[in-house]
Amino acid sequence: MTLNEILAQPELKDRLINEPKTQGFVTAMAAAPNLLPPQEWIPFLWGGEEVSPFGDGEQLENYIELVIAMWNEYRPDLLEDQWVWPAECKLDDADIVNQEARDFCEGLLQGWQLTKDDWEAIMPENSEDNALLGGVLLSISMLYDPETCLVTLAEQGIEGLEQFEEIFNAIPPMLCGLTARGALLVDQEL
Repeated sequence: MTLNEILAQPELKDRLINEPKTQGFVTAMAAAPNLLPPQEWIPFLWGGEEVSPFGDGEQLENYIELVIAMWNEYRPDLLEDQWVWPAECKLDDADIVNQEARDFCEGLLQGWQLTKDDWEAIMPENSEDNALLGGVLLSISMLYDPETCLVTLAEQGIEGLEQFEEIFNAIPPMLCGLTARGALLVDQEL
């Protein structure tokens, strides 16, 4: 079964985050400077409840295997500057980015919340590294909510539509760079 097939099961409807949000969340976990064991973060994919929404143990195992496989793909891709947006995430003429890209960004931002303390510990406020982290988070936030961002830019006298394409295209190298920098800083602490 694919992740989408599992998510489409009637008994799991609205009990797990969708595939793009899952991809974003797993990307945040794969980018994290300190690797968290999956049992610490997988429950967040179903709202943080202690008990999973799965009635079938085999289905839960299948789901976990798919999520871990995603992490196992994303982590080396991020470290080796090979990570790219999931294929479903695209720019959109009418809405700047499509719903899948927004969902991905939402999942990524949710994941950052879980690893926020780790990032702040290695990239303290007022450090050059913290500016890198802030730039990545700002860019993801802009893609998550482009309408609000456009209003804010317009208030500053900036027409920003073309900037969104640049931001969208810059996210993969930014995330890869941030992941590599985080891993380097953690290694230096050891």
